[in-house]
Amino acid sequence: MKDLSTYRNIGIFAHVDAGKTTTTERILNLTGKVHKIGEVHDGAATTDFMDQEKERGITIQSAATSCFWNEHQLNIIDTPGHVDFTIEVYRSLKVLDGGIGVFCGSGGVEPQSETNWRYANDSEVARIIYVNKLDRTGADFYRVVDQVKNVLAANPLVMVLPIGIENDFVGVVDLLTEKAWIWDDSGEPMNYEVKDVPADMVDDVAEWREKLVEAAVEQDDDIMEKYLEGEDISIDEIKACIRKGTRELAFFPTYCGSSFKNKGVQLVLDAVVDYLPAPTEVKPQPEVDLEGNETGELAYVDPEKPLRALAFKIMDDRFGALTFARIYSGTVKKGDTILNTATGKNERVSRIVEMHADDRQEMAAAQAGDIVALLGMKTVQTGHTLCDPKNPATLEPMVFPDPVISIAVEAKKKGESEKMGIALSKMVQEDPSFQVETDQESGEIILKGMGELHLDIKVDILKRTHGIEVEVGKPQVAYRESITKVLQDSYTHKKQSGGSGQYGKIDYIIEPNEAGAGFEFASKVTGGNVPREFWPAVEKGFAASMDKGMLAGFPVVDLKVTLTDGGFHPVDSSAIAFEIAAKAGYRQSFIKAGPQILEPIMKVDVFAPEDYVGDVIGDLNRRRGMILGQDVGATGVRIKADVPLSEMFGYIGDLRTMTSGRGQFSMSFEKYAPCPKNVAEEVIKEAKERQGVAA
Repeated sequence: MKDLSTYRNIGIFAHVDAGKTTTTERILNLTGKVHKIGEVHDGAATTDFMDQEKERGITIQSAATSCFWNEHQLNIIDTPGHVDFTIEVYRSLKVLDGGIGVFCGSGGVEPQSETNWRYANDSEVARIIYVNKLDRTGADFYRVVDQVKNVLAANPLVMVLPIGIENDFVGVVDLLTEKAWIWDDSGEPMNYEVKDVPADMVDDVAEWREKLVEAAVEQDDDIMEKYLEGEDISIDEIKACIRKGTRELAFFPTYCGSSFKNKGVQLVLDAVVDYLPAPTEVKPQPEVDLEGNETGELAYVDPEKPLRALAFKIMDDRFGALTFARIYSGTVKKGDTILNTATGKNERVSRIVEMHADDRQEMAAAQAGDIVALLGMKTVQTGHTLCDPKNPATLEPMVFPDPVISIAVEAKKKGESEKMGIALSKMVQEDPSFQVETDQESGEIILKGMGELHLDIKVDILKRTHGIEVEVGKPQVAYRESITKVLQDSYTHKKQSGGSGQYGKIDYIIEPNEAGAGFEFASKVTGGNVPREFWPAVEKGFAASMDKGMLAGFPVVDLKVTLTDGGFHPVDSSAIAFEIAAKAGYRQSFIKAGPQILEPIMKVDVFAPEDYVGDVIGDLNRRRGMILGQDVGATGVRIKADVPLSEMFGYIGDLRTMTSGRGQFSMSFEKYAPCPKNVAEEVIKEAKERQGVAA
């Protein structure tokens, strides 16, 4: 039986280009897992093993690996930073016990850092903060600490102070031990000396150490009393307080360094072991019923309890489909039969492997606390619960956002359509934020995703991994339709043709619902004019009709229907008659209720050097953007705006041209909002042309 107190399941997350993957690489080197350090910019990082990752220098899918530090096993997941792949961060945080939030010393708290931090808050994941790239021009550790407080509304507990900055950055002072760790310029992580605090930093160290101790002792009344009475507090006592406060999210121990120069990473590893929780120290996972309601039962991290595991990632490779699973309770052995509660089917575990990026190590069994990959799973998808067939239960599932952009694709070679279908079904299993459907009218294959880069990568995977060349149509925006007026209406469905007829009369109010509230149905019928058993048929008829709006055929959102009265025939009325009446009533009323087209509005965060800010803002205004604010930093300005997705295609190229290649941006879905009349007319016209109907 493994000692779970020596386990740390952690994720490394940050904004794109803050140095997550480089930090992971240094950790693997320091722990002896890899002996040659792979650099992201050379396309040689261990956890970036996809061709697309090596070329672009970004992480696309989360990668899992294990290593050891101070006799503790660290299961590490390196996650992507690009906003199009946020889903990878979300599902990784869902199964982790702790995290390292990496921030760039010059860039500070960037847009994706905020999103990731919010996900980590939602999942109640304990974190330590690591401010990286302090050797870069414009780096400022104290500014980033302030941003963590002000932008993230978090409480950073400063554990080290930097010695020097930018080109003069040589090491850090550990505030607990009041010792300076100074590295030489060789770039070797072990070439350091532990010295006394530099004379010019003695006062700063004393001041920051006092803040650290005061924040820590608040976690323990007895130790705080000792401290207030002037007694000495031992380092072990302070560490115990910091561990408690970190686990309870009271504060976040904050470190700094330069991963690329190999300075400061050891102290981060020590902090992972000292302050982040073991699997047994986090809240047990709640179990839910098939409707998603909590049952009151909990999955405790205990190898002796019944099996409870959450599949958080599916990956297809040359050996077949790998199902990454976090085991919350119980034990699973090679050859075991386990139940997938989402499908109700039993699955046989043919092999269990521990992953090191794209290498693997065979295991005979895995237990509570482990993160492993299972082979042999046939129907498992992301978010499914795997459990003991004799003792079934479901864990809280994952919720994924709807895609906001789509493209049509077709195989260039005639005979490759079937091959493409198989490849796409594998890709959908791997990535829940990626959807594929066939347009019923045109027969086109439509790919749907979270952004241009997301779909670009998918097309690239089809080409490289599966050897399928495809023709790509221009991106399409996922518009929606809704209504603006309250309308009282009535519809009678009457059909008589030999034998029993059909009859259903409904009086109803159709009205807009609150934004994001979806479809709502109510009945105020009294006196049995529409018998109660037919109400669900009316609801079903309206709900089914919402797949297609009457303006341009886009899905309808936020609609409320109230059944007020009606009529029925004792012989000719049936559920199907009332369902048909509801569908026809919807078509009749939608057009009269002030229909409108809604477009996805994106939250856009642009970084630009100060000289180019005017051009960037002018360009965003031309794109119908609403500027929300500007934040001036040391190396440039961050501009926040809400911009319609339809205006953002190809933006990265335009931004680079405008800013001489120095601008960056990220965007994420914010909300749906009504289209201006001229835009809506164009959208309707294009939709009708696509459907082959004269406008």
